[in-house]
Amino acid sequence: MSRIQDEISKEDKAVIKIQSWWRGTLVRRTLLHAALRAWVIQCWWRLMQAKFAEKRRRVTLDKFSREEWAAVRLQSWARMWRIRQRYCQVLNAVRIIQAYWRCHTCASRGLIKGQYRVTASQLHLELEILLGSGPCVVTECIPLPIKQ
Repeated sequence: MSRIQDEISKEDKAVIKIQSWWRGTLVRRTLLHAALRAWVIQCWWRLMQAKFAEKRRRVTLDKFSREEWAAVRLQSWARMWRIRQRYCQVLNAVRIIQAYWRCHTCASRGLIKGQYRVTASQLHLELEILLGSGPCVVTECIPLPIKQ
């Protein structure tokens, strides 16, 4: 009887060994599938994080670009305003000079002809004064103090 029990126990041992190998294979396959699924999820999450980071970078870059453009426009308007004020000052000075010379001409019965031209950096002034003794031509080129 012990021989039969030994035979059965050998068969049982072999069956148990095969069953444990098969269960181990199933567990390892299940773990492998779980690890692969976790790896796929991690890859997807890293891709989403990269997309979010790129979107944040673009939004930040767009915001910086808009702020930079706004600063450039403000600077341009301020320069335009300063130049216009300086131009109006020069124009007012020219009008005062013209009025003075016209008044002077009327008083002396002479004739004053004049013209002026304002460029970006200079005032060109040309006056021809005709008095009793003869013509007098005054040509003046006055630089405008405009900072660049």
